[in-house]
Amino acid sequence: MNTLSVIVITRNEQANLHDCLSSVKSIANEIVIVDSASTDDTIAIAKSFGAVISSPADWPGFGAQKNRALDLATQDWVLSIDADERLSNALCNEIQAVLSSPHANCFAIPRRSFYCGRMINYSGWNPDYVTRLFKRGTARFSNDLVHEKLLPEGSIQQLRAPMLHYSVKDFSNVLGKVDRYSTDSALQAFERGKKSSVLNAVLHGAWAFFRTYFLKRGFLDGAHGLALAISNAEGSYYRYLKLWLLQQKADRAN
Repeated sequence: MNTLSVIVITRNEQANLHDCLSSVKSIANEIVIVDSASTDDTIAIAKSFGAVISSPADWPGFGAQKNRALDLATQDWVLSIDADERLSNALCNEIQAVLSSPHANCFAIPRRSFYCGRMINYSGWNPDYVTRLFKRGTARFSNDLVHEKLLPEGSIQQLRAPMLHYSVKDFSNVLGKVDRYSTDSALQAFERGKKSSVLNAVLHGAWAFFRTYFLKRGFLDGAHGLALAISNAEGSYYRYLKLWLLQQKADRAN
C-alpha cells in the first residue's frame, strides 16, 4: 500500500493540535509540522507525535508556508490538514482504501464546519469540498498570501466521508479571524493592482450578507446563520476598506 505524509502549518495551536494529530495518526506514516513562531505548547505537542518539525523565521503567507511543508514530505501521498480540522473514522478508512488502490492522483474531501459551537448545514459551508489528498509530486499550493489553493495535475475525484472543521469557537475568535484575513486579503489585492473605495467596501459587505443569508440559505441555520452572514459581511467590508486605505497611503507617498 502507498504511504502517507500528513502536513500541517501551525502558529499557537495548542488548543487544536493534539486532537488534529490524534485523528490522523492511524493512517499517517509521517507527520510534518511547519510552525510560525509559536509561543505556546504547539511544538511540544508536535514532538509527542514524532513529527518532523521546521520553524522558519519568516512568514511568507499560507500558500508558500504549505509548500514548505510539502517540500519536507517524503511519503508517496500527501494529506494537507489544518490544525482545527479532524478526520472522522470513516474518512480514515476511505483514505486507506484510496492508498491501497488509487484511481486518481488527487481527491477533494467534503468538510463539515462548526461555527461558535454549532454545525452549519447551509450558508455556503455545506457542501464544502476541499482538495487536500494527492500523490506527492503531482500538485503544489498557489503562492497566495491568504486563501491559497491546491493546483493539481489532472482531474480531481471526490471522497464521500466528511472531515470536521472546528473553525471558530466563539465570537472573539470570529473577530480575530475577520481582522487577520481581511488584512492579508487587502494586502494581496493591493499587490495585484486592485482598487477600492468606501462605497465599494459597503457594497461588497452588503453582497456578502445577501449571498450568505439568502442565496446560500443561511436563514435555515437559524441564529447562527444570521451571525455567520454578518461576520462574512464584516470580513468583506473590512477587506475592501483596508484595500482603500492602502491606496490612500500609497497616493500620499507619491
